[in-house]
Amino acid sequence: MLATLRHRLHETFVRWALRERPPEPVPIILTQRRVYVLPTRAGVAYAAALGVILLGAMNYNLSLGHGLVFMLAGLGIVTILHTFRNLVLIGLRPGRCEPVFAGGTAQFSLVLDNRRPDARTSLRLSIANLEPVEVDIEARGSKVAILGHPATRRGWLPLPRVTIETTWPLGLVRAWSYAAPALDCLVYPAPAARAPPLPWSGDSARGTTRDGRGADDFSGLRKHQVADAPRHVAWKAVARQHDGPLLTKLFAGASAQQVWLDWHALPEMNDSEQRLSILARWMLDADAAGLAWGLRLPGLQLAQDQGQEHLAAGLRALALYRDGTR
Repeated sequence: MLATLRHRLHETFVRWALRERPPEPVPIILTQRRVYVLPTRAGVAYAAALGVILLGAMNYNLSLGHGLVFMLAGLGIVTILHTFRNLVLIGLRPGRCEPVFAGGTAQFSLVLDNRRPDARTSLRLSIANLEPVEVDIEARGSKVAILGHPATRRGWLPLPRVTIETTWPLGLVRAWSYAAPALDCLVYPAPAARAPPLPWSGDSARGTTRDGRGADDFSGLRKHQVADAPRHVAWKAVARQHDGPLLTKLFAGASAQQVWLDWHALPEMNDSEQRLSILARWMLDADAAGLAWGLRLPGLQLAQDQGQEHLAAGLRALALYRDGTR
């Protein structure tokens, strides 16, 4: 009950502290009104120790004791100023986030700009109570901070609220602020660990070459891959080797085989996520085998092609698939 109340109070404070409804317009500048300062546990202990020393100096009428207390108190006040200045007037801009597969870790990049002629030291950035990332920024320089976050589901993963804080230089006080820049990471469905073989059928498995020559133009052998058609395995070459690896025959021209990855060709199953995982595995296998492949989803079709851009387009379609649409 107490933990729930504390969480609600904290979220209310964060919404007030952000000043803007997330996501915030960029660049985000940590102005004086957005930076908050409170003593750390070490700072509280430091203040308590000063109180004890002051009581002792007053009780025994020790002038040096009073001088020591006033000197240490002045040091604490100066520390508050330096800790605050170490964080104020920092700019934040969203960087990039490369797509990842579900089950991996999204790497969000944030660009921090130092708008002051002083270096910033020991800044810590964290999201969702995960391990913080510590960075230093040179005077009037910039620094890229990479924040990792688990990607558990396919689709768009928004960057959670970022907490940026510092306790430099003495650790007696903590200055912190919040930021919510607009940055999303595309999460692909996790490829199935076990998937049916690629759907070879009819013309989809027939060898054709882009220069017009047929599959009979033999050009060499390579190591066999799971996605290769069984009829292209060099059985005679394998038979001549004792416990040798499977080899696949290559034919002249560019990619010699084509295949359609069809949603409706999948085995009967009610789990759409499992279907998408199998299609993702098929895409990766077809791309690794150098095949020209096409994708058929309810409401979407990608023409047969190959290459990294085509693979990215197919995985994106799977990541954003929603009830028959992309």
